[in-house]
Amino acid sequence: MRSPSRSRSAFAWLVRKEWRELMASPAWWALLALTGPLVGVSFIRAVSTYSEISEGAGTGCGAVCSPLLGIWAPTFAAYEVIAIFLLPFVAIRIMSSDRQSGALKLELQRPIANIFRVAAKALVLMLGCLIAGAAGLVAIGLWMSYGGPVSWPEVGAVAIGHLLNLGLTIAVAGVAAAVTDHPSTAAVVTLAFTVGMRIVEFASAVYGGAWTWIARFAPSAMVGEFSHGLLQANTVLAALALVVGGFYVAATWLELGASVKARARRSLLAGMAAVLVAVGSGWLPGSRDVSEARLSSFSESAETALKRLDKPVRIEAHLAPEDPRRVDLERHALSKIKRVIPTLDVQFVSRTSTGLFEQTDPSYGEIRYDVGGRRVIGRATTDDAVLEAVFEAADTDPDRSHDLAFAGHPVIARPVGASLAFYGVWPSLAALAAWLASRQRAPASL
Repeated sequence: MRSPSRSRSAFAWLVRKEWRELMASPAWWALLALTGPLVGVSFIRAVSTYSEISEGAGTGCGAVCSPLLGIWAPTFAAYEVIAIFLLPFVAIRIMSSDRQSGALKLELQRPIANIFRVAAKALVLMLGCLIAGAAGLVAIGLWMSYGGPVSWPEVGAVAIGHLLNLGLTIAVAGVAAAVTDHPSTAAVVTLAFTVGMRIVEFASAVYGGAWTWIARFAPSAMVGEFSHGLLQANTVLAALALVVGGFYVAATWLELGASVKARARRSLLAGMAAVLVAVGSGWLPGSRDVSEARLSSFSESAETALKRLDKPVRIEAHLAPEDPRRVDLERHALSKIKRVIPTLDVQFVSRTSTGLFEQTDPSYGEIRYDVGGRRVIGRATTDDAVLEAVFEAADTDPDRSHDLAFAGHPVIARPVGASLAFYGVWPSLAALAAWLASRQRAPASL
């Protein structure tokens, strides 16, 4: 029986070996060098646009002058591009290197569980992502030097969203690398998954319904929540379940001595368990809007009044799945109410998917609110209109006179030094680090 200290030393050896593999990967150094310019072009454009809006809107510009939407969301969106087009190649190279070189057969002679082998690779890849994340810290420092305000909870929410997205990318790439026989095949499988999730999101925007429910598990959809300052326990749990499930499937396919049928059966069971946990997490309560502008929430007084409603709330919307008004209603007003009233009953009624031929029906476009049997009918889909209709149906009029509207943080600045930092200094430092790493490897190869 292995002692705990022996297991820890074996895992530490694995981490050190995988770290050397990462440092020897040209794909990794290319990713690191490109991270600076990608983050830089996003940051420079975001600062310029933010300054133009601030100058035109003046004081009291509201949510349009929110650094979360104007600076952090577009700047950190560069990491979403990295997760789609760059990170999979690095992850596949790390995940499949032992198998391609034949070193895996030697490693399997060590009494180490395959899940620890995959965990070591994933840990090293996440450490590499954190190093690349330093470009985001440079952007934060530059923004502060321009006199821009920084809300650390907002920045933290955006960072958590992208870290989960990077974890999902590593998990998908790990599964593809373990199941397929060649890295190029794994790259195609990973790209197919990415494109497939984009198609699901497109179908969600067009058709709604079940597609909307499936699209909530898309990595970009998860990132979108965090980019608006919304932290939801169910989203975090769903992402972690899919990541862990992916790592377990990858570890299963590293058992070269087991039959393909046995590995496929275990992988299927693990995948189903991960999906069940992700789906079941949808009913997990717990969320927090950390954005200063409360982008994903109503005012505090309005939410307090909604929580005090002791009667069932039912909303029946006569809108087709492809009607833009339905998409707007679902993504904004209804999502905010559901966070406060989890038992909200929402029904959509339509005869067709587009609603194009239902315009002659006088009831089409109506939104019927029922609170304890008292009904109110409206047609507007804005947050204020929906909220007022719910309160009218509940026969209540909460006092919202003390609510303070978000005034915004107008900042007029030029991105001084950003081009030099991201286009010059960052790639140069990455090239220098790659050269030093190669120099350290050279004696070992003699």
